Amino acid sequence: MYKKGVYNYKEALIIATGFSTVSATFMIIVARTLDLIPHWNLYFWSCLVITFVVTAISAHLPPISKASTAYYNNQEGYQEVVVEGSRWKSAWMEVKKQSHEALPLVKNVWLNFKDGLEMTIAILPSILSIGFVGLLLANFTPVIDILSYIFYPFVYLFPIADQALLAKASAISIIEMFLPSLLVVNTTLQVKFVVGITSVSAIIFFSALVPCILATEIKVPIWQLVCIWFIRVTLTLLITIPLSLVLF
Repeated sequence: MYKKGVYNYKEALIIATGFSTVSATFMIIVARTLDLIPHWNLYFWSCLVITFVVTAISAHLPPISKASTAYYNNQEGYQEVVVEGSRWKSAWMEVKKQSHEALPLVKNVWLNFKDGLEMTIAILPSILSIGFVGLLLANFTPVIDILSYIFYPFVYLFPIADQALLAKASAISIIEMFLPSLLVVNTTLQVKFVVGITSVSAIIFFSALVPCILATEIKVPIWQLVCIWFIRVTLTLLITIPLSLVLF
């Protein structure tokens, strides 16, 4: 859509870093690991709302707020059609138009299955290898412990248990989204709830999303992705920790 001129660079960056969440199946795995399945509805809808709120706030903060509004290859860009008359009727006509242009159901299912299989084969090695390196860093080096200090000022604002562990789990989320859950399996439900949501809301991690973004035409420097990750994790902690303390 960015290459077609539907979105400008800033809009594409917001979508890529704010709405490229993991699937519901990954969320189920996280919930099972953290014993959140009995609270699945609460966990799922909290993830949805908090991720959206964090994206809305981070879009107005640097570096996203300072991003260019130019279109791909200096295209003129997509001009929104001015709707005359009923918006509901216009929306319904657009839906009918899109449905007539869609591929047959069987072909569409096959293409999506094929794309999903290819993506799984391409990305699974990086998830396993980078995730393994992340576990080594967390268990046998002080790297993650040192990195976790950046979240101490935010975590220690609240009377939640295992604050150092929560900060460490937040820090390791930049490597792989499932690693934070593995660190907190033996802690309180409050901490598990915060980590479960932070893993999803952070969105940016090096084992999958970062290589995917860098492989696209959305030319964003790695340091900006790291900054966006820090902003997202910080906002998520500031929203989710008080919520967890109230709920549990």
